[in-house]
Amino acid sequence: MLVRIRSRDGLERVTVDPGATVGKLQQAIEENLQVPVSNQLLSTNQNLLLSKSPNLAAEFTDMNNPAAPLSSLGISHGSVVFLSYNGERVIAGPPVTPAGAYGKKMTMDDLIARQTRIERQEKPHCCSLSFDRDAANAFQHYVHESLAFSVKRGGFMYGTVNEEGAVMVEFIYEPPQHGSEESLLLLRDAEEEKHVDAIAAGLGMRRVGFIFTQTVSQEKRDYTLSTVEIRQAAELHAESEFESWATAIVKLEVNEEGGADVHFEAFQLSDQCVKLYKEGWFVENVPDLDPKLSRMSKDVVILGKDTRDVDNDFFLVLVKILDHEGILSTTFPIENRGTPLSLQNLKTHLERTKSLPFVKRISDFHLLLLLSNYFDLNTDVPQLTEAVRLQTPVPDGYQLIIDSLASNF
Repeated sequence: MLVRIRSRDGLERVTVDPGATVGKLQQAIEENLQVPVSNQLLSTNQNLLLSKSPNLAAEFTDMNNPAAPLSSLGISHGSVVFLSYNGERVIAGPPVTPAGAYGKKMTMDDLIARQTRIERQEKPHCCSLSFDRDAANAFQHYVHESLAFSVKRGGFMYGTVNEEGAVMVEFIYEPPQHGSEESLLLLRDAEEEKHVDAIAAGLGMRRVGFIFTQTVSQEKRDYTLSTVEIRQAAELHAESEFESWATAIVKLEVNEEGGADVHFEAFQLSDQCVKLYKEGWFVENVPDLDPKLSRMSKDVVILGKDTRDVDNDFFLVLVKILDHEGILSTTFPIENRGTPLSLQNLKTHLERTKSLPFVKRISDFHLLLLLSNYFDLNTDVPQLTEAVRLQTPVPDGYQLIIDSLASNF
């Protein structure tokens, strides 16, 4: 069976027998990846690559028994195991596309391209990504229960970032879109996004990243992000001009009992990836290209070798995922999910939450987005969002108007 090994060098692969033990996996890593068994620390916990503990061996002990069958640890075909090691090693490079035949005259572009080295970025600018539990659950519940992970779905993450680069996601805005099994087309509405950004600003928040799902068919593929996903993520990251911009994926993974668990992962694209995208290096629509690779328009140097095909993992920097409970709820119906929202939804929501203080009843981004269509974006929305941000009483005039809007149904 194939086991994926993620280390600081990216995602690599080894093959072992289905009944293999931890020790057999260690031997395969030594033979194929040139990391001695004595220098390996393995774990099924991705925090192995994020922890700053001086004693990792004491913190990550789930794979310290060489005789333990991999199956007893929930490791099966396609599973990811995390590897930490000290020192340096020689890594086999990707397939080489020669830069040019002997005697060929090189242009200035060729010379510049030969100096472009694809290198891994060790640390993200976004040191962690924390999801409001309600916001994350509302997104994953929809794609799991309603879409069954059969088509892709995406949304913009909004929240805050501190000076250390810790990002807090407080709500997810889902723009109009069309998802298929392999692609996600965003049908962005500039006017609606203007309302979203105004609400976020009033709440002291901003757009901080993009989240999307991978379909069940992708779970069987041997990549972290496909070339299509890398390009879309790079496009949105470049548009943001935000150093701590994060990209999150949600997918199904097979658990030990053979069932499926929803799994979140977070990354930043490397600075180099975003720069290359801005400069037009990514080639689109390359026939028969392995989806784990991105084709460059010029030769680049990877691990001392010239190539045009870059493993997408070179562009990914792992980000630690956390969760928290914010001030916003996510109980109001969510926009752009096929059924248009109306004031009837407002009436139902207010009746359901009538035992709560009024500011709590409207502390939901998706409700505020609906209300923004009935209030002035420059004068009224800031007053409503300030009340929500500070959790102070809503001015009587606004409460009267909102109740009046709901009573029309």
